[in-house]
Amino acid sequence: MKKIGILNSNISSVISKMGHTDSLAIGDCGLPIPEETERIDLALIKGIPTFMDTLKAVLMELKVEEVQIATETMEVSPILYKEIEKELGNIKITFISHEELKNRLKNCKAVIRTGEQTPYANVILKSGVVF
Repeated sequence: MKKIGILNSNISSVISKMGHTDSLAIGDCGLPIPEETERIDLALIKGIPTFMDTLKAVLMELKVEEVQIATETMEVSPILYKEIEKELGNIKITFISHEELKNRLKNCKAVIRTGEQTPYANVILKSGVVF
């Protein structure tokens, strides 16, 4: 559920329409996005915007009850994983394989594509409720 204002109209629109347990993904620039899932492409050049900047902005607006993240993220990009973990605070983290994460993108309301080029910089955010 929407908490405050994001300037990107596509992201704001998706978040405002989300209900409890709906999902929104944020990914690096190499994440394959299914044709049937809305793509919100923010990627400008290598590293802009970053995955973490995008995650922080979305977390300010979307109430999240669970984050699904690939086990490979912790193994291959441990520094990024620690940043994600710190930003999430007490939000539940569920680990799945990268292949499973890609399969679950089909059920997301949208995937936000960033300019990030760190391997496995991808998450699925499961919407909570604000009451």
